[in-house]
Amino acid sequence: MLLFFVASCASALPPNFSTKEIKFVSEGVSLSGTIFTPNNVQAAVVIVHGSGQEKRMIDFATTLANNGIAVLTYDKRGVGESAGVYAGPEVGTNNVDFSNLNLLSLDASAAVNTLSKYLQNNKIPIGLIGGSQAGWIIPLAAEKNKKVKFMTIFSGALITVKEQLRFQFYTNGNKNFWDTHSEEEARKHVFNDPDKYEFIDTNPNDVLSKLSIPGIWIFGGKDIQVPVKLSIEYLDILKSKGKHYEYRLFPNLGHNTAFSDDEEPMKDAINWMKNIDKLKNHK
Repeated sequence: MLLFFVASCASALPPNFSTKEIKFVSEGVSLSGTIFTPNNVQAAVVIVHGSGQEKRMIDFATTLANNGIAVLTYDKRGVGESAGVYAGPEVGTNNVDFSNLNLLSLDASAAVNTLSKYLQNNKIPIGLIGGSQAGWIIPLAAEKNKKVKFMTIFSGALITVKEQLRFQFYTNGNKNFWDTHSEEEARKHVFNDPDKYEFIDTNPNDVLSKLSIPGIWIFGGKDIQVPVKLSIEYLDILKSKGKHYEYRLFPNLGHNTAFSDDEEPMKDAINWMKNIDKLKNHK
């Protein structure tokens, strides 16, 4: 049974986990976070942020911890109690430039090392979980850190950053986009539109083709920020080359698959992570 955190009932339900406030250093910067340790740890994850000024994700971590998954969630650099400089679109920076995505992946890798030290059982598999922009950051972090044993990605693009931006500018926030546009039209814009911004691009497939750890992607069929069918095609190519990558598609959901009213995406992700040791390619 999947347990979700409900604020109004929190006082009535004793938590199945303990928490500890921590600090760790990444690239010379002190980052602040919280470690959630379930009474019965079955897997462990570091939550990787999407874009925006994101603090530690307490509700998300609580859901995971109540289901036996240890968590380290932290304030993004330059946000909340974390030091450093925040790079984001709100302050006019190219937060999707490779240099920033790579820096954030170093933060995630440092968080993995920190969580590893706090786990009493060194056989507990540690992974990375996150959504949206984290879909580019997580593979970069996994490539850097051999302690990372799996990846759980909600609505992460398997196309380059520039291609994703072309798609996002084309859909222009229209929730009914797929009612009036075809897959062929969308792909034409993804591959041919001029770029509005110049920055060093990132292709997640370059890294994903090198990794040997398992991963799962969870998509919403009505996503207007990530071209899902195209991303799944790239996943299928990687799978055909022996990569242990899986995906779940929820046709009626949009980009926010992790926190939608539908509990099934999170339930699938949690069940998959709790059974990670059974995957043949797990190392």
